[in-house]
Amino acid sequence: MIFARFMTIYGHKFKSTFENENEIRIAKREWALSLRDYSEQELVHAVNRCKEEFVWMPTVSEFLSVLKKGFEDYGLPTSRQAYEEVCMHADHPRKHTWSHPAVYFAGRETDWFRLRSEEKSQVFTDFKFNYRKLCQRVLAGEDLQVPMAKGLPDKSSNTQADLIKTWGEENQVTPEQAATLLFYLQKPKDSSVRAHFKARSEQLLKEWGVKAQLP
Repeated sequence: MIFARFMTIYGHKFKSTFENENEIRIAKREWALSLRDYSEQELVHAVNRCKEEFVWMPTVSEFLSVLKKGFEDYGLPTSRQAYEEVCMHADHPRKHTWSHPAVYFAGRETDWFRLRSEEKSQVFTDFKFNYRKLCQRVLAGEDLQVPMAKGLPDKSSNTQADLIKTWGEENQVTPEQAATLLFYLQKPKDSSVRAHFKARSEQLLKEWGVKAQLP
């Protein structure tokens, strides 16, 4: 579909990009591998943008950049950025101000407990699938809205925030560094996910030259 559109859009410029039919077959195979995770709707949107921005047919890397910009136009983070966000806020998803509602709904579809307790290798593929489907709905014009938080305040979150603040002050690190280093405390006790994030925090302590004992 993409090469047929490009042939129509760029005419002789498209044909002059390739010396023979064999080069076109090889190029089609490479493009297919690079774009296998994108929906037809996303690809059509990107081709339409290329028609406005490129005088010659774009390279596959340029086309991937256009796809990424297409998400950015709608305020959508990348799948990896979205995953990191849901993991950081899976404990209290209704209290966080999300970068985009699609991120919240992808986390909910994947299951907050899984995001809190399972390794990335176990849950990221499912999250990415859910997030891509929601991104397609956004690109199609759907307006997603995160539901308003209700209920009594969670005192445990205040306790944890106080702990991070106090620990950071005692060890002379910024509030942002303290929050990053103690992020593992949000994960279930004795879980492999908690151990993974704690090990990463210990590595950060060394990289930042901070001599402190993690709680």
